Amino acid sequence: MAAAALVAALGVTTLAACGTEDVRDAAGKTGAPAPKTVTLVSHDSFNASKEVLAEFTKETGFKVKVLKAGDAGEAVNKEILTKGSPQGDVFFGVDNTLLSRALDNGIFVPYEAKGVDRVPATYRLDKENRVTPIDSGDICVNYDKKYFADKKLAPPVTFDDLAKPAYKDLLVVENPERSSPGLGFLLGTAAKYGDEGWQDYWTKLKANGVKTVDSWELAYNQEFSGSAGGKQAKGDRPLVVSYASSPPVEVLYGEPQPKVAPTGVSTGTCFRQIEFAGLLNGAKNPEGGKALIDFLISKKFQEDMPLQMFVNPVAKDAALPELFTKHGVVVEQPETMAPEKIAEKRDPWIQQWSSLVLK
Repeated sequence: MAAAALVAALGVTTLAACGTEDVRDAAGKTGAPAPKTVTLVSHDSFNASKEVLAEFTKETGFKVKVLKAGDAGEAVNKEILTKGSPQGDVFFGVDNTLLSRALDNGIFVPYEAKGVDRVPATYRLDKENRVTPIDSGDICVNYDKKYFADKKLAPPVTFDDLAKPAYKDLLVVENPERSSPGLGFLLGTAAKYGDEGWQDYWTKLKANGVKTVDSWELAYNQEFSGSAGGKQAKGDRPLVVSYASSPPVEVLYGEPQPKVAPTGVSTGTCFRQIEFAGLLNGAKNPEGGKALIDFLISKKFQEDMPLQMFVNPVAKDAALPELFTKHGVVVEQPETMAPEKIAEKRDPWIQQWSSLVLK
């Protein structure tokens, strides 16, 4: 997920940068014995409030050390390379687009988390409980409301709309080989148009002037005219592949804070992303790791997540904050794809996409 990058672009202090450690020392009373440490390995977008992590320490006696290991793909690959001798105890942030790679390489051991029965079955993609679903989000095209209002042009709603002449030279997307939202958008088109039809669709997008960049940060904060960063960079693309949760972020960190989100979501262009946590094979503190996974799906942590990482909780009893309910959108029918099919098709599709779009 790209929430941390978005927050950083808007001038907000986030957790430590790629490859650094952020030790959340939530010790209790002065003079009390130092609690044992449980290490959480994650992508750069992980965030949690100090108060919530302090509550975990109070309840379990374990303090959390967060080790950030780059974007999701990079972080997963690092754990594969260190399988059996992991950097930490728990890994958070592998999503459904990369899940098969992690499971096939055996980096997790089974653990059925306490309270996982509060998570709907649609999110529980691994029957062996090697991973536990923690959050979900929708990768969708965002649009610059002002641009379309000024042009007196209705913003696109569906995948089909994006290929229409009215939206020529307006869309910027991310390279699926390098970017998680880029990969999610590619999978969304494959889910929509089928194993063969997605190539014809991308041929139409290419003819309609789609622009490709390597990362979400470049697309959203440089090319997209609707974001705070894009405005500063004088971006000229009013359509971008981002997240359904991006509009609430623009409101929260806007200066001055707007009453209405300046960006909207094309709800017919969405692909559902689910993030998981798992107990790492060879963890030095498996007891602490299990306690941490239990905590990650607790109501307290689940309700802290939306304003920390701008994702949706998966636990049925967790409520969304007003910022999300007021400025966010509910995607009723996102595109989805079985992890087994993603595992089979992901790499060949990326190669085909590169040959089709980048040449």
